[in-house]
Amino acid sequence: MNFSRRRVLNHALAAPFACALPRFAKSEIALGSASLTTVSDGSLILPGSFIFEPMPQDQLDDVLSEFGVSKDRLTPECNLALYRDGENTVLFDVGSGPDFMPSAGTIVDSLDALGLAPEDITHVVFTHAHPDHIWGLLDEFDDPLFYDATYMMGRQEWDYWWNPETVSTIGEARAAFAVGAKRRMEAIEDSVVLFDDGSEILPGIAAVSSPGHTPGHMGFEIRNGSNAALVVGDAIGNHHVAFQRPSWESGSDQDAALAVKTRQMLFDRLTSEDLTLIGFHLPDGGMGKVEPYRDGYRFIGI
Repeated sequence: MNFSRRRVLNHALAAPFACALPRFAKSEIALGSASLTTVSDGSLILPGSFIFEPMPQDQLDDVLSEFGVSKDRLTPECNLALYRDGENTVLFDVGSGPDFMPSAGTIVDSLDALGLAPEDITHVVFTHAHPDHIWGLLDEFDDPLFYDATYMMGRQEWDYWWNPETVSTIGEARAAFAVGAKRRMEAIEDSVVLFDDGSEILPGIAAVSSPGHTPGHMGFEIRNGSNAALVVGDAIGNHHVAFQRPSWESGSDQDAALAVKTRQMLFDRLTSEDLTLIGFHLPDGGMGKVEPYRDGYRFIGI
């Protein structure tokens, strides 16, 4: 990672951003007798170069102008999936907490708007361990916020962030990510449930390996009755270039070439099986469908 990439990440973490207003609005679909809802953890504020730097700049402007997206500044939503089947209340990821960006960390307020408290969550399932997905694990006393929940993470993702070598090999710009992940994982070390690709981790919820954004990134196929959805975390990270130019490598991915292969695999499944997509950083609640469009795809929000 060169100096300019390091400066981009440090700026994303340290700059005095203006706070965005909390967004409690949600999207929701029925899956058989269950429900799948997206709840907001606020939004991030990032320099565009964090994603766009490795992309062909002579083609990028045309794609972004179609969506009215700035090349310089991005404000992606953070949408957590919440699955309720009458027995389990499952939250996918826990958001940023108070220590990552002032515009994020609103998950407790968003759950409260639904009439839910942290103790109502029976399971927390992680897609991966980047700050906006795991730093919300701890409360102000450094105890697990969702204290009655069972915590679950893919084995490869856990092993990567738990490895003491990761902090020194991930690159200076992301070293804080590794330190922050490890500190939170230590709080659940004795009780976390680890799983592998293809495992049915809970009734109707199967793990789908989707590496590249991180080494062990996981998606989740949720089926109940005749309906199904795919929680993709950050494997499809935005509604513009990721869809229209899925073969372009993104600066946000740790293994950008592998992430391209994963993204195409997910798009193939989403379109061929007509699955509902739940994307952590997609707009308007992050829930929708995928349609082939020109040489790529487009996101149709619900």
